[in-house]
Order: sequence, then structure tokens, then C-alpha cells
Amino acid sequence: MLERLAGQQFYCFLDGFSGYFQIPIAPEDQTTFMCPYGTYAYRRMPLGLCNAPATFQRCMVAIFQDMIESSMEVFMDDFSVYGDSFDQCLVNLERMLKRCVETKLMLNWEKCHFMTKLR
Repeated sequence: MLERLAGQQFYCFLDGFSGYFQIPIAPEDQTTFMCPYGTYAYRRMPLGLCNAPATFQRCMVAIFQDMIESSMEVFMDDFSVYGDSFDQCLVNLERMLKRCVETKLMLNWEKCHFMTKLR
């Protein structure tokens, strides 16, 4: 991954918003838990489940499978979009953001950095 990123001119670093909690749990897979206030079931994947990291990573790879290794890298809820020119990085970023809209994947804009040029 570092070798693919090393030769690029421009980078965009994006952060997913509430990572795991964006993944819905199928109704048949929801388990209930009890507390003093009642019985509840998670409808979204909570942080702390033993398979949550692997499940989340698989989801991200499935969503961006045609872009990984050619225009972006993804690790959990951190995305690196790159290009060897400003225009190419902008095209790659647009594709990635369109995919986020299509899949309803939210980003934390406060932690995103666009068109960064490393020295």
C-alpha cells in the first residue's frame, strides 16, 4: 500500500462518521439484551462486538472494490484518495464521494483533508 501511495502528487484523507454504527444488522441477526429500563436490540452494528472490525472492513472493501489499489486505499473508516495530478485526484475523489452517496456512507467532514500535497 505504501508503494502505491508513495509516488502520488495529491492526496485526500477522509474519515468515516461513526464507523461501525453505519452498518445495519439484518433483523434475523439482531440479538436482544435486557437492562433495568427494558429489552433492547441493536439495529446497527455497535462497537465492541468480536467480529465488528472484520465485518466493517469487508463492507468497505465490497463498497470500494473497483477503486482500491487504483485510486484509493481504505482501512476501517479511514480513506486515502490519491492522484498523480490535481485533476486526476479530483476525478478520483468525485468517484469516491458519489459511491458514498449511493451507499449512504457518511463522512466526518471535520476530520477530512482535501488536495494535500506531501513534501
